[in-house]
Amino acid sequence: MQQDARQHENTLLSVRDLEVSYGGNPVLHKVSFDLKKGERVAIVGQSGSGKSTVVAAILGLLSGAGRISGGSILLNGEDLADASEKDLRGIRGKKIGLVPQDPMSNLNPSMKVGAQIADALASNGMRGREAIKQRAVELMTEAGIRDAERRYDQYPHEFSGGMRQRVLIAISLAGEPDLLIADEPTSALDVTVQRQILNHLQTLVDARGTSLLFVTHDLGLAGDRTDRIIVMAEGRIVETGTPWEVLLNPQEDYTRRLVAAAPSASLAADPTSAPMAERQGPEPVLSVRNLAKEFKLRGQRGRRIQAVDNVSFDVQRGTTTAIVGESGSGKSTVARIILGLETPTAGVALIKGESIATSDPRTRSALRRIAQPVFQDPYGSLDPTFSIERLIDEPLRIFKVGTRESRRERVAELLDQVALPRTVAQRRPHELSGGQRQRVAIARALALEPELLILDEAVSALDVLVQEQILDLLGDLQDRLGLTYLFITHDLAVVRQIAHNVVVMKTGKVVEAGSVDQVFLAPSADYTRELLGAIPGAAFAS
Repeated sequence: MQQDARQHENTLLSVRDLEVSYGGNPVLHKVSFDLKKGERVAIVGQSGSGKSTVVAAILGLLSGAGRISGGSILLNGEDLADASEKDLRGIRGKKIGLVPQDPMSNLNPSMKVGAQIADALASNGMRGREAIKQRAVELMTEAGIRDAERRYDQYPHEFSGGMRQRVLIAISLAGEPDLLIADEPTSALDVTVQRQILNHLQTLVDARGTSLLFVTHDLGLAGDRTDRIIVMAEGRIVETGTPWEVLLNPQEDYTRRLVAAAPSASLAADPTSAPMAERQGPEPVLSVRNLAKEFKLRGQRGRRIQAVDNVSFDVQRGTTTAIVGESGSGKSTVARIILGLETPTAGVALIKGESIATSDPRTRSALRRIAQPVFQDPYGSLDPTFSIERLIDEPLRIFKVGTRESRRERVAELLDQVALPRTVAQRRPHELSGGQRQRVAIARALALEPELLILDEAVSALDVLVQEQILDLLGDLQDRLGLTYLFITHDLAVVRQIAHNVVVMKTGKVVEAGSVDQVFLAPSADYTRELLGAIPGAAFAS
């Protein structure tokens, strides 16, 4: 009895028989779990499993017609399921902090980042303009933002994706909450920054007794960073246990599928596993020579930042070259220069011997048919008002390729190529899952029969099962169509799975380049060894 009382006192969050419904249809079914004070618990599962709905229910932020139709959510004994909106506003930020997944939709683009952190501090009761600014700079520094005092007055668009995510983490820490909910907080971050951020969150948990509810699709990360893992599927908890129990001895078929599909788990178990067969094409489709790019810093009296510094590499026909490096390393800037979306300060990026930046309009148009992009966020890169058919045939219409009937036939062929049913042609993007939307983005990129696809973090936002499907699709398309890929990613486990060659970048420079085997098994640069050492899941190597 005494033991039960002590256990009850030690419980911060208790979810019991939680049911959430949309329009009378339950999407969560009798979900129950406890979170102790100072405990770290991960919720894992594929997209649509219900893990983010659990978070939204706890915070009272269910969208649209969503409502809690059963059960309770007790935070220190207070039932949040029955709390008023006024009460919930007093809980969010102060008692429960949230680190959301998408920084661009959670930061005000017209407001300086420092002011947004200062607003969070003021909302949580802090007073004094100078004290607030000093604390905001401290939070930015704690979240891993270098030169925080200078960057305090910059806008979100002046930060990389990883840096914007760190701003969200700083905001979530402003109220020093008892419970921190991190919903895919590092899915857009490279492994070294991911480790830095999660080390900080772990320090917070240990030092302040803060509890952490960690929602992620990365099982290796969940295993490394939490005390307990909850596995969800179709709105239900299907398995729970310690990381060792769930990752090394899963009891459910669904959990076994998740573990098998996780690249970080397989790489941690065997770093030599599944190497790509080396390929050497007859000629480079892409040649980057001495590429450099400077950006002016707004309001910094003519100061400049060297985003890309003397970068050179080749991509051979029919091969995959991965560019890896932490946020701000310059890898996405290189991609934008190749695509003609940025003009280089020096050097050239040659597609089949021609540069988009310096070519005449006719040549530039031809080069843009040869090289096509696939971006990280398929929903952000697809017009939500267009049908899938119109999205896929848009490049054909822009380049005046074919007739209406032939374009419709081409769309059907492309849907077949990316393994989507032809019936999706008249749907809109919001009617498809994240993985299906990414398949649409790939089909769109293939419409003009390009030779080179530039994939910028094309699978980083997908759960492991969908990610596995997309990577298999890319491999199959490369084999069948002879495609060449430039694959930009922060996930070294994915690089090992899909790439033939690797270019490692840091602060705008290439620090190492070579075949996958060479870079993974015998890295020559300390930075590369640091990246490899930061891959999650190493503790579960067999």
